Amino acid sequence: MKEKDQIFIRGQKVSCHIGVPDQERSELQELIIHTQFSSAASSQTLGDDIDQTIDYHAVYLRIDEVASSQPRKLIETLAEDLAVMILSEFSVVEVSIEIEKFILPNTQCVGVAITRRKVS
Repeated sequence: MKEKDQIFIRGQKVSCHIGVPDQERSELQELIIHTQFSSAASSQTLGDDIDQTIDYHAVYLRIDEVASSQPRKLIETLAEDLAVMILSEFSVVEVSIEIEKFILPNTQCVGVAITRRKVS
């Protein structure tokens, strides 16, 4: 991948226990997560080799695991947890996470968007 190239996963549905009130957190909620990341790989040609890039299926599976691993009050906390996981477990230099939550009436969604970079 080239330095500015991005890989993304849009619209990943996850179920988790999330919300500030205990009652809200007691019920599973569906969230939509959009993830975009840049590879730490050199700018060499990929040669059609998965080992030269990031396996987005593996990232997808880990996002689902982390989201459902524990209850959280804030979607901001979940976004941070996901960013830390992706930066530490995958050969990624930057990750952007956007989470949509469907809780307020008369709105499409509420959400949070963060971008984090790997510290050298």
